[in-house]
Amino acid sequence: MRTLTYLLKKEFLQIFRNKFMIRLIFGLPVIQLAVLPWAATFERKDVSLCVVDNDRSTYSTQLREKALSSGFFKLSSCSSTFGEALEKVELGDADLILEVPTGFEKKCVNGVPAELMLSIDALNGQKAGLGMSYMMQIINDFNASKQSNRSLVQPMVTLKPYYKYNLGMNYRNLMVPGVIVILISILGAMLSAVNIVREKEIGTMEQINVTPVSRSVFILAKLIPFWVIGLVNLSIGMLIAFLMYGLWPAGNVVNIYIFAFFYLLAFTGFGLMISNFAKSQQQAMFMVLFFLLVFILLGGLFTPINSMPAWAQTVTICNPLRYFIEVMRLVYLKGSGFTDILPQLLKISVFLVVFNSLAILSYKKKNR
Repeated sequence: MRTLTYLLKKEFLQIFRNKFMIRLIFGLPVIQLAVLPWAATFERKDVSLCVVDNDRSTYSTQLREKALSSGFFKLSSCSSTFGEALEKVELGDADLILEVPTGFEKKCVNGVPAELMLSIDALNGQKAGLGMSYMMQIINDFNASKQSNRSLVQPMVTLKPYYKYNLGMNYRNLMVPGVIVILISILGAMLSAVNIVREKEIGTMEQINVTPVSRSVFILAKLIPFWVIGLVNLSIGMLIAFLMYGLWPAGNVVNIYIFAFFYLLAFTGFGLMISNFAKSQQQAMFMVLFFLLVFILLGGLFTPINSMPAWAQTVTICNPLRYFIEVMRLVYLKGSGFTDILPQLLKISVFLVVFNSLAILSYKKKNR
């Protein structure tokens, strides 16, 4: 126990003497949470709209202004014919064409169904889908407002959607918890991977090798400091999420820390395992970035796992990042309790045992 205490003291002294590491620990959470949730969003507010108004009525003008005032569309042009509007799409100046037919207002006033034509540039499938969804919602709202102003034509059934767990359909509410997971994953794996390699380069590893310190005690002394730093960064990330986005867990925050306790031990063990095979700090960083890139892309942060191909969904079972992102979203948005995150906790415990066992076994202590 005394040996472990001395080693931990050495580790913390080395960490706090490294000015670059201190900047990385406290600067990365601020930069990542301040930039990524705004940049990594599926919301589009730059859909170029071209209007072909064959009716030139009050209703058609109101519909156009309602679309532009939504904030999702910007007016590319008001073309006189569909062919002219189609040329705008071919040139890349428009993403969506809204064609209003002749007699549109007359049909609306008389309660006769009126048809609108939407022509969408589907080259960018994601942008096309969102543009159609936005326009359909605007048209439905426009139709509902006109029906409510007519006493003779009142809808028999009204549908009012209720977006459970994310009332405002704010994409940042879904993104920020995942960004916090990426943050502590990068720090936990990167810092622990570079740490041992750095000691090899400066020569302190040779001094440790001639001591009677066992492999398990040595790995434990390396794990604990970065486990503590990871929990501190988790707290900083959650505080920034609250201050910048007003986002706080709907459930018990203790459940997040319980899961993070095991997750960080697993991920720092993963970093230590890589450091045992790396010969330089650059090599260790590239190895960590390679695995992190795969983990992030298959973690469900940007693409839902259930929308991935079957083979990719199978691969995600071996992705520890996936389970923490699921837990963060469950606790933050759904307010889930400990029993709800227990399946993910059991799976991450397997990663903890595997990664740290491999870290201990791959650490070759040579006595000289």
